[in-house]
Amino acid sequence: MLIDSHCHLNFDAFEDDRPAVLARAAEAGVVAIINPATTLDDSRQIIALAEEIPNLYAAIGFHPNDAAACDADSLVALRELAGHPKVVAIGEIGLDYYWDEAPRPVQRRVFEQQLELARTVDKPVIIHQRESAADTMAVLRQWAAGGDHPGLVLHSFSGDLPMAQEAVQLGFYIGITGPVTFKNAKHLPEVVTTVPAERLLVETDAPFLSPHPFRGKRNEPARVKLVAEKIAALRQTSVEVLSRQLTQNTVALFRLPISV
Repeated sequence: MLIDSHCHLNFDAFEDDRPAVLARAAEAGVVAIINPATTLDDSRQIIALAEEIPNLYAAIGFHPNDAAACDADSLVALRELAGHPKVVAIGEIGLDYYWDEAPRPVQRRVFEQQLELARTVDKPVIIHQRESAADTMAVLRQWAAGGDHPGLVLHSFSGDLPMAQEAVQLGFYIGITGPVTFKNAKHLPEVVTTVPAERLLVETDAPFLSPHPFRGKRNEPARVKLVAEKIAALRQTSVEVLSRQLTQNTVALFRLPISV
C-alpha cells in the first residue's frame, strides 16, 4: 500500500490514457493520489476530476510561476474551494527562482498569503521551491513561529541535509521523488537515510521526474513504488515496512479517510 502524495493527473499528458494510468497505479498498490494545483482554474479542474475518481484528492493554490495572477478575489475563491470535501491541502505554493516567471516580491507576497490561508482553513501545505531554499526556509520559519500550523511537506525535496533537518525540527515532512534513484542524486541518499522515516513522504510529480530505469519518459503514479523501493534499499529495511510507514505519514498529514 502506497500513496502518491504529488501527481498532476489533470495535465494533458494523461488525457488519452488516464483510466489505464489509474489501473496500473492500483496494480502497483497505490491506494490514493494527491493532485496539487498551479492556478485557480487548475484548482477547480482538479476538484472536478477528484469528484469523478474516488481515490483522487485535490490541493488548491497558485504555483509561484503563476503568482502574478493571484489577487484578493483569487484568495477569496480559494478559501471557498477549501471547504470542498475532496480538498486536502493548499498547494503547490512557494518560490521558484529558476524560472522567475513572476517577480520575486510578488512570489513572496502570494506565498505568505497562501500560508496564512492554509492556517485559517486548517489545511496542510504542499511547498514548491526551486533555487530558492534560503528564502523559502526564511518564510517557513516565520510561519512556524506564528504558532500551531496545519502541517507541511517540502515537495520533491532538492535541498541538503541541514535544510531537511531544520524542516523536520519545524514539524514538516520531506517529499521524495524519482531523482533519489538517479546516480547523480547528490544529497538525497544522505537525506533519506538520516531523516526519521516518520517524516518522509513519497511522490512521483508525474508526468515529471520519472525514476530509473524510466528516466526521461512520462512518469505516472505506479512508479511511486520504485521511489519507495530505492528508499528502503538505502535505509536497509524492507519495502513492506517502509511503505506502511510512508502511507501512515501521508494519511496523517493530509487527514485522508484511509485505514492503514
